[in-house]
This record gives sequence, C-alpha cells and structure tokens, in this order.
Amino acid sequence: MLETGQAVLAIVLIDLALSGDNALVIGMAARGLPERQRRRAIVFGGLGAVMLRIASASVVTLLLAIPYLQLVAAIALLVIAFRLVRPAHAHGGPTVREATTLPEAITTILIADAAMSLENILGVGAAGHGSIALLVFGLALSIPIVMFGSGLVVRLLDRFPQAIWLGASALIWTAAEMMADEPALRIRDFMPLWAEAVLAVVFLLLIVAGRGALRARRRAASAG
Repeated sequence: MLETGQAVLAIVLIDLALSGDNALVIGMAARGLPERQRRRAIVFGGLGAVMLRIASASVVTLLLAIPYLQLVAAIALLVIAFRLVRPAHAHGGPTVREATTLPEAITTILIADAAMSLENILGVGAAGHGSIALLVFGLALSIPIVMFGSGLVVRLLDRFPQAIWLGASALIWTAAEMMADEPALRIRDFMPLWAEAVLAVVFLLLIVAGRGALRARRRAASAG
C-alpha cells in the first residue's frame, strides 16, 4: 500500500511538472480561433492528446528502443515553434500566426503534444513500476491540468500577444533537450555540459533568422 501511495505521489508530481508545456502549446494553438471554437479545440485536442499518450504508454519500452525517435520529435517541435512566431502578414498585422481553423488547431495540438509527451510517458511509466492501472491513472490525470492550463494560457496571450515567444522558447528548449539526449547522436559524449543550452541558442537564432528572412521576402514580393 505504501509503495502504491509513493507511486501515485510520484506520478502526480511528474504530471504537474511536465504537463505545463503541453497546456502552453494547446493554448497557443487555440488562440487564433473564435471563442466557441477555442473551447472545442482545447477539449478535442486535449482529449485526443491524452488518448495518444495512453496508447503510446502501452509500448513505452519499445519507444526507448527506437533509434532517432527523440530526434524526430525535436524536429517536429522546432517546426511548430517556427509556425507559431512566423509573420502572418507582409505589412503590419499580428506578428504571430496561430491556427485559424478548428481542424488545424487540433492537428497542431496533437502533433506538438505527441512530441512533447515523450518525457511524460516515460516518467509516468517508470513511476508506475509496470502497473497499467497506475499508468492510465497518471496519464488521465494530465487531462484537467492540460484543459484548465490551456484556457488560462489563451486569456494571457490575448492580453500579452508577444508572450507567445515564451511558449516558442519552451518548445525550443524541449527540442534541444530531446536532441541532446538522443542516444543515437551521442551529443553528450563530446558536449557533456550545457549541451541543451547550446542547442537551444542555435535553434532560437535559426528561427529568428528564418522569421526575418520570411518577412523580408514577403515585403519584397509586396513591393514588386
């Protein structure tokens, strides 16, 4: 009984620590939708994401053995980070681009959550000590965290639009950690310290440069 209680406590703490970024992604993806569709995107995207987590958790040991899995997830997160901050218009207008349709928002949520949930799945799987019941409990617990957290993120972004760069930075940092920890790349063999920090800075600079190049190209096209 004590061991089960400790496992439950560990799972709750892991969920609180790792589900915040997922709530942030869902909130950013849903922000560009009308109020009614925002709620649908958060509900459907959140539930779909949790279902994907439960399905993935059933093969958690297999996930560890797939080469380059974390690299693929890292690249997916970087693409999403760029999509969130790329300029939407050549002249004026918003400086960030969120999903503008319900299917697009749900798709963005599912892809980002699947990429970012790897740590959550592995952490909860390890804390559950192989118990399917504890595994499902831990992943289901992330539903209210993601749902309520996402709504709060949307309201904050409405008031402070530039704060979306904080969310993009969270995606970039997570991508850097995943790439640094990818066993097949062995990055930590020659960069044991600050690997994720170095990668995060490089990725951030690339995204800023790509955003600037895209803005310049759109301005040139408009001027021509």
